[in-house]
Amino acid sequence: MFQFFANIFGYILNIINNFVDNYGLAIILFTVVIKLLMLPLSIKQQRTMKKSSKIQEEIKILQFKYKNDPEKLNREMMDLYKKENMSPFSGCLSAIVQLILLISIFYMVRCPLTYMKKIDTTQIDTYIQQMKNDEIGVSQGYYEIDIIRELDYLKERFPEDENLDKINLNMQFLGLDLGKIPQENLKDWTVYIIPILYIISTFISMKLTTNMQKRNNKKENDIIDITEGKEEKEKNEMEDAMAQSNKIMAWMMPIMSVSISLVAPLGLALYWLVNNILMIVERLVLDRIIKD
Repeated sequence: MFQFFANIFGYILNIINNFVDNYGLAIILFTVVIKLLMLPLSIKQQRTMKKSSKIQEEIKILQFKYKNDPEKLNREMMDLYKKENMSPFSGCLSAIVQLILLISIFYMVRCPLTYMKKIDTTQIDTYIQQMKNDEIGVSQGYYEIDIIRELDYLKERFPEDENLDKINLNMQFLGLDLGKIPQENLKDWTVYIIPILYIISTFISMKLTTNMQKRNNKKENDIIDITEGKEEKEKNEMEDAMAQSNKIMAWMMPIMSVSISLVAPLGLALYWLVNNILMIVERLVLDRIIKD
C-alpha cells in the first residue's frame, strides 16, 4: 500500500521538479500541493475538535454520574455522540491518513529513482554493483541517493545508458545537500539546520494546539461542581494523570522527531519542516474561520 502511494507522490514530485529544476523547491511546492489536497480533512478535523471540546463537560458529568455502571455510561455517551452527530472514532481517520503520508513519503524520499524517475530496479542494481566493484562507497539504506551523487562517474561507465539522463535531481538547496543523512555526516554542521528548525516548529505546533484546546475548554472551569468529597478527589486525580500524560507526550514527540531526522535524508526533514509551518498557519486561519 505504501509503495502505491509513494509511486503517486513520486509522480507528482517529479512533475514539479521538472518544472522548477530544484529538488528542495520541488519538495516545498509538493508539500503545499499535498496540504491543499488534505484541506477538506483538516477542516473536518478542526470542526470535530471544536465540537468535541463543547461536549466534554457533558461527558464529564456522565462519567461521574454513571461511574459505577459502565454499560449505562457507554449507552449514554453513544447517545450523546449521536445527538451531536459525532463519532467517538472521528480522530482515527486523520491519524491513519497522517501515518500513510509519513511512511509513503519516506519511501519516496529514500528511493527517488524508483518512485520519481521510475527507473527499473534491475538497472539500479547494476549501477550499485558497478560502484561496489570500483570500491565506491554505497550506504546500505540510501543507495539510490548514492547513485545520484555519483552520476558523473556512472555516465562515464555507462555512456549509452539513457536512464542516467533522466536523473536530473539537483539536491543542492540554499547551500544544503538534501541527499545527506545526518547520521552519516556528523561532522558537517549544516546537516543539523533543517532538523533543528523542524524540532522548533514541532514545539510551536504542539504549544499552539495545547493553547487552542485550553481556550476551547475554558468553559469547563465554570461548570457547577456536581461532586463532593471522595468523588472530587477522584476527579482531580484523573485530571492530574491526564495532564502528566500530555506532558510526557509533549517531550516524546520531539525526541522521536530528532531520532528520525538523524537517520533520514534532509529532503524528508525539509518536507516535515514545511508541513509543520503550513500546519501552524492552517490551524490559525481555520480557528478564526470555523466558529462552531
